[in-house]
Amino acid sequence: MSTVIVIGAGTAGTLVANRLAKQLSPNDTIIAIDQDNSHLYQPGLLFVPFGKAKPSKLTRPRAAQLSRRVTYIQASVESIDTKANTVFLKDRSPIPYDVAVIASGSRVVTEETEGLIGEGWLKDAFTFYTLEGATALRDRLANFTSGRIVVNVVDMPIKCPVAPLEFCFLVDAFFSDRSTRDKVKITYVTPLDGAFTKPVCSSILGSMLNDRNVELITEFNTGSVDYASNTLVSYDGRTVPFDIAVLIPPHAGAEFIFKSPGLGDEFGFIPTEPKSLVSKVASNIFVIGDATDIPASKAGSVAHFEGEVVCNNVLHYLKSEPFEETFDGHANCFIESGHKKAMLIDFNYETEPLPGKFPLRIGAPLLKESRINHLGKLAFAWVYWHVLLKGRDIPLIGSQMPKSGKQFSTKPVREVTPTQSQESH
Repeated sequence: MSTVIVIGAGTAGTLVANRLAKQLSPNDTIIAIDQDNSHLYQPGLLFVPFGKAKPSKLTRPRAAQLSRRVTYIQASVESIDTKANTVFLKDRSPIPYDVAVIASGSRVVTEETEGLIGEGWLKDAFTFYTLEGATALRDRLANFTSGRIVVNVVDMPIKCPVAPLEFCFLVDAFFSDRSTRDKVKITYVTPLDGAFTKPVCSSILGSMLNDRNVELITEFNTGSVDYASNTLVSYDGRTVPFDIAVLIPPHAGAEFIFKSPGLGDEFGFIPTEPKSLVSKVASNIFVIGDATDIPASKAGSVAHFEGEVVCNNVLHYLKSEPFEETFDGHANCFIESGHKKAMLIDFNYETEPLPGKFPLRIGAPLLKESRINHLGKLAFAWVYWHVLLKGRDIPLIGSQMPKSGKQFSTKPVREVTPTQSQESH
C-alpha cells in the first residue's frame, strides 16, 4: 500500500492522476493538490482578445476533472522535504508520500521586468497568458483603429513558444477583416536570433511574418518598460515604441520550489532526466510538464506525451524495477495563422519540425497552412477535456514522435532578414 502525491492539478497533473487511477492497485492512495478549484483551458486564452472565446467557457472545477479514485486537496504547497518524503501545506497537516509527481507548471513573473507593472499595465500593455490580461486586451483591441502594436517575448523559456507568433498572425487577420490593417503597424520583438527556436521552422515562420508585413526585431532583451513614453527598452539601450504592447513576461517555476532546498534551479524549474522524467534530486520524485528543465517545449501536448512514461516509471519504482527511458522530447502543436488556417508542427529532441503528413503518410499536412489544421486546432478543445485530461490514449499518436509521413530530406526555405536595430518611424 503506497501513497502517490501529484502536486498540481493542471493539464499535466490531472492526466497523470487519472492514468495512475487506472494503473495502481486499489489499495494505493492517489492525492492531487492544487491551490484552487479552477482548471483553466490555457490554449483558449489566445482567442479571447479577438472575441473568439468566452472567458467563462475556459474554466471548469479541477475536482470534476479527476477520477473518483483520486483524493483532491485544495491547498497551497509550502515546500517539499525530499529527504523526509513529506509535502508541507499552508494551514494544513503535512502529508508523507512514497512517490511524488511534480506537475506544478510555470507562471508568469511580471515583477521581474522593471516598470512592467506600472500605470500603463492593463491599459496600454497586456499579456494574454492570463485570463485577466486576455480579457483586458480584448476590450482594448475592440476600439483600436490605428497605431503600433508590439508583441514582445521578454525572455525564454515560456509556455507554448509559438503562441506569441500565433497572436501576430491573428491580430493581422483581425484588422484585415476590419479593413484597417494599413493603419496598424505590427512588430514582433524577440530575444531569439530568429522567429523561432528551430532553424527550419524559424525560417518558415519568419517568412509568414514577412508576408503579413509584420516587422521582426530579434536579439532584443527587454530590460524595462517606460510608460511615460510607451517604450520598450533593451539592456543594450535600443528602444521600441508602442501604442499597445502585448508582452509575454518571463516565466518561473512554482513558488514552493524555491522554498524546497535542493529541489529546483535558479528559475524554479526542476532538474529532470530527459528520457525517464525522474528528478535528479530523488528517485521517487517524477516531474512532468512545464515544471521540468528538460529541453522540450512547455506545451500541453508535451505533458500528454510525457504522461505515459511518468506513470510507467511510477509503477517501476513501486516494484523496484529499472526505469524506462523512452521519452524522446515529442512535441506537437497547431499554429493558428489567421483567416481560418493553421500550420502543424511535430518534432522531438533530435528532429526539428519537418514537412510531410501527421501522424501517418495520410494525415494532416506538416509545416503548411491549411483549413484542416485550423479545424484540428478548434477540435483540440473537445479532445483536451474528454481525452487528454482523462489520461486516455489518442489513436495513432503515442508518446514517441512518429517518423512515418515526414520528409527527412528538405529543400532550402526562404529566409527573412530580421531587424536588429530600431528603425526610424
